Amino acid sequence: MDNEILKCRLDAINRGDIDAFDEIYMELRVPVYTIIFRILYDEPLAEDVMQEVFIKLLQSPPSSHIKNPRAWIFKIARNLAIDNKRKSSPYLSSDDMKSLEPSLEDTIGMRLDVETAMRLLPLDEREIVSLHINAGFKFREIADITNIPLGTVLWKYQKAIGRLRSYFNGGAI
Repeated sequence: MDNEILKCRLDAINRGDIDAFDEIYMELRVPVYTIIFRILYDEPLAEDVMQEVFIKLLQSPPSSHIKNPRAWIFKIARNLAIDNKRKSSPYLSSDDMKSLEPSLEDTIGMRLDVETAMRLLPLDEREIVSLHINAGFKFREIADITNIPLGTVLWKYQKAIGRLRSYFNGGAI
């Protein structure tokens, strides 16, 4: 769903059209959940945060003056996920942003391998990769969502892709 269609749906929600909300939810629930999950790595909590994002969207949808409503939704998702992460661990160290070594179960199937590799990335790199690959955002939009300079976003993305490539070639991240 491009931004113009999304703006029309949000205007419809402002007028009380629940069907427009359903369309947005069905279109964005998977990428929103993915972004949240990659920050929290807790399925039930990620589902709760995703629901919170859509409740906020339903209760107070942005007005049509917002330039990029898709980015606005993902920024809410990111911020709520980070807030929840901080609640569970008030101090986010670089060790907190990496997961434990992958278990034997994690080696089953390519999808689990990718998820395992993503868990090993620092949170900021994982976010950038997820926003670009899973949510389809351009790097400039990612810079706006994360409040990180564009050059830094590009550098972190390249660094993360290099780490993932190294991991899949048998090296460490």
